[in-house]
Amino acid sequence: MTARRPTLVYGIAITGEAIARALVSRGHDVVLADDAVNPRAQALATELGVDLVEAPDAPTIRSLVASVDAVLPAPGVPETHAVVTEAMAHDVPVRTELDVAYEWEQHRPGGPRPMIGITGTDGKTTTTLMVAALLEAGGLRAAAVGNTEVPLVAALDDPVDAFAVECSSFRLAFAHSFRTEAAIWLNLAPDHQNWHRTMGSYEAAKARIWQLQRPDDVAIGWVGDPAVLAQLDRAPGRHVTFGLDGADYRAVRHDDGTTTLHGPAGELAHATSLQRAFPHDITNALAAAAACVEARLVAPDRVDAGLAAFRLPPHRIEPLGTVHGIEWFNDSKATSPHAALTAIRSFQSIVLIAGGRNKGLDLSSLAGEADRIRAVVAIGESAADIEAAFAGTRPVEVATSMAQAVAAAERLARPGDVVLLSPACASFDWYPEGGYPARGDDFRGLVEQLQHADRSACRMGGAA
Repeated sequence: MTARRPTLVYGIAITGEAIARALVSRGHDVVLADDAVNPRAQALATELGVDLVEAPDAPTIRSLVASVDAVLPAPGVPETHAVVTEAMAHDVPVRTELDVAYEWEQHRPGGPRPMIGITGTDGKTTTTLMVAALLEAGGLRAAAVGNTEVPLVAALDDPVDAFAVECSSFRLAFAHSFRTEAAIWLNLAPDHQNWHRTMGSYEAAKARIWQLQRPDDVAIGWVGDPAVLAQLDRAPGRHVTFGLDGADYRAVRHDDGTTTLHGPAGELAHATSLQRAFPHDITNALAAAAACVEARLVAPDRVDAGLAAFRLPPHRIEPLGTVHGIEWFNDSKATSPHAALTAIRSFQSIVLIAGGRNKGLDLSSLAGEADRIRAVVAIGESAADIEAAFAGTRPVEVATSMAQAVAAAERLARPGDVVLLSPACASFDWYPEGGYPARGDDFRGLVEQLQHADRSACRMGGAA
């Protein structure tokens, strides 16, 4: 009888560590590897008593792949990485934590718990958290997992009744068994072209959330996206749509100016129950409601309470306050032009702070909303691309730090304007450790300094 060979976990951060811990706790042999010398990986290998290979060259990767039964790459390991291509070339299974967690869940003594999956280019985390809030309002203990701070595999032992699973293209690309009773696809736009080989590869990864469903599952898509609707036509599950109008789950604007959210059976909620009601907030809420109601996990009469209980996560068009009549918003999570355009279209007179590490995307689309923009502050590695996008249409200043960017934006803005940090790029050029949350926190802190200085000046003026 051939002994079972180990599983290679490649890339040790939040998800890689969770996968390794879960595998070892269930009796699997594991080998860890990482592209860099990684103190986190070193500590984990020592704790678990497993081998670790750091910064392997091509021959070492070939040897590693040849010695294991499967490769489990962390989400940050692209499909073009040598460990992935080597495994595929030699028929070594490349697996995702979604598959591993799903398969373990099927053997749970109490039976598998329902899962709602959420994917899309933008809005995934917000909608995932919204689904969890609705499930809680329906009387279920819910966990928001996946592409959040908690991988699905790390939550299987938690005392919960249902999972809202955020599914990035990274996690879906290698999925083969992961299945959700209800799956939302919010939208599709170019993103992560530094991870996927092509836009087609990116779309195909997203489509797996529906392709892995059964006929009695429900596939939920946005009517406003032709690419999503085309994929919905091919989905094996029951088809449900959401959108501001012309959909199964839709918004209705009344003569008195109010808006309500409706499903096939009637009214579900008032838009005023939402913490914020930009158009994309309403469509996210409709998607979440559709999934929970169609999966028969939440009664329609509990939707309004669930949406009222939901609180938006930070860094997503987050209001920071007003200084000298100028409103400041932190949209650091906007790491693609598509996401930034959603924020830009929410306002009328903007000083835009944009730039960072481009993910292989065309930034020129931002200039299509130049009528909404007074001026631009370009930051990060892609500052020259941002400058080129707005050349001849709007004033652009280049800043070499976030402090410079905030100072420039304050100088360029006028009372009634909005200063919007919506970078359209990743953050790892300036914030290699903390990512977009660190960028947003830095921006927020600088705005708070402006507010403090303004209050101090007001107090001094009053004393005089």
